[in-house]
Amino acid sequence: MSLKIGDIITFKRSFTMKDVQLFTEVSCDEGAHHITPDEQGRLVIQGLLTATLPTKIGGDANVLARTMNFEFIRPVYTGDTIKCEVEILEYEWHENKNRTSIGTIFMCRNQDGIEVLKGSFSGVIL
Repeated sequence: MSLKIGDIITFKRSFTMKDVQLFTEVSCDEGAHHITPDEQGRLVIQGLLTATLPTKIGGDANVLARTMNFEFIRPVYTGDTIKCEVEILEYEWHENKNRTSIGTIFMCRNQDGIEVLKGSFSGVIL
């Protein structure tokens, strides 16, 4: 993947009841809102499950994260489609360290365009 400062990479996905159930098993985050459907039959998705969107984009670029900052703005529910946009703010080759550093910001919005998660991550490209 060829990246440069100013690039915006996007990823979109919808979360299912099965996604929440599997993440609950792995994370042991068993808050009632993650295991008991609301009056519309939806579960609230764990914040860190929503945060897999920007980490997926980082993973596609072989980023070994050094810092990750998340601000969880609104809840995400099963059935929601979340679009994540990651903007490259820093992308620099360090010859003396034989590696490339990367710095980003990201924004995730639901299908209605409402912000649900924002933050940043930085690291090195493997």
